[in-house]
Amino acid sequence: MPDALALLETRRTVSHVQLAEPGPSDAEIRRIVTVAARVPDHGKLAPWRFVLYRGEARAALDARLAPLYAARFPDTPAAKAAIETTRFSAVPLTVGVISKPTAHFKVPEWEQVLSAGAATLNLMLAAHALGYSAQWLTGWCCYDDEAAAILGARPGERFAGLVAIGTPTVPPVDRPRPSLDDILSDWSA
Repeated sequence: MPDALALLETRRTVSHVQLAEPGPSDAEIRRIVTVAARVPDHGKLAPWRFVLYRGEARAALDARLAPLYAARFPDTPAAKAAIETTRFSAVPLTVGVISKPTAHFKVPEWEQVLSAGAATLNLMLAAHALGYSAQWLTGWCCYDDEAAAILGARPGERFAGLVAIGTPTVPPVDRPRPSLDDILSDWSA
């Protein structure tokens, strides 16, 4: 399937500060999330869920997080603080991918966490297939319990990532990739 390989070979990250409108339509978002959920899921547990941050709610979310950020990081330079306090409103769409592993007799938590990571990557690939660019982010708000709760995480859940999606304002640029000689080997006894 050469078209699928070309899609995988051309996916690049574009920084969230270089994403602009338009973002995906409601129908495109449903398609992106449907693809994101088509990942290996041992036990059919769906150990992930998705939260959309879009529209006018983005500015309200930034306003709720800004005082918390200022309290946690009072010495942050103004330029960095401006990026952090407009993290959601500056991007057309951000999708929170929440990992929600559950105790299971057959499916280890690690496999469930890996499934959430796979869902995050599928989300990015689906956005790319529709002509958008995306960046997989985490950062302070994913790891701070109070901020994560504001973002919608429930007890026992963690963010696999926040995927910023929009139209790139710059061409995607490739970054250096590891040499296959460094990451590929044959097993031997």
